[in-house]
Amino acid sequence: MRLLQSDDDGNLSLTEFFESAIPNYAILSHRWGTDEVTFKDLTDGTSKSKAGGYSKIQFCGEQAKRDGLKYFWVDTYCIDKSSSAELSEAINSMFRWYQKAARCYVYLSDVSIRKRKASDTSAVCTWESAFRASKWFTRGWTLQELLAPRLVEFYSRESKILGNKRTLEQQIYEITGVPATALRENSFSQFDVDERFSWAKSRQTTREEDKAYSLFGIFDVQMPLLYSEGEVKAFLRL
Repeated sequence: MRLLQSDDDGNLSLTEFFESAIPNYAILSHRWGTDEVTFKDLTDGTSKSKAGGYSKIQFCGEQAKRDGLKYFWVDTYCIDKSSSAELSEAINSMFRWYQKAARCYVYLSDVSIRKRKASDTSAVCTWESAFRASKWFTRGWTLQELLAPRLVEFYSRESKILGNKRTLEQQIYEITGVPATALRENSFSQFDVDERFSWAKSRQTTREEDKAYSLFGIFDVQMPLLYSEGEVKAFLRL
């Protein structure tokens, strides 16, 4: 597992750790945009040219420092997706990595704490309506990122905290249909297969097979990735 750290000048570096020696770390959950920073950008030295993606990495590093954590992890930056073997290992390890994180920061790029107009005091303009409509709740991969970590904190696009999955438990249940007991626990054996599938049924992924692959941790399984197999076969194997 590669972890990021930031020096006093804001320069980023990656360090690889093996399972028995992984230090405490924060982890980022976010909805991918069009200008995400990749592992290749790091090696090419072009990370800062992608302002939107880089700002999320900066946010995660700065918040981790405030929380007393030296290391942090961001999926777009810490996985070399050009290596199929590394990608397969990462996807099969993803639930565990989120589960073992000291803190998970959910960055909601489509939720703002600012009112539409300075003079507008209407409750309709508060962040909660945008929170309920956030596209983060529609993506396949973010389900495990919600469920696996013990502490999940939600942040607006201004990097201001909105609450955590305990204080926002009722809203999250109303948005996702995931019951409070599932939000509070890492073991899902008390929930039958159909109920666990129901939490993901309305979520979307860019690649159709990922609808199944994103559920590995929720069903406690590991499988090789076969990105040519299609959604139906991926679910049959799952």
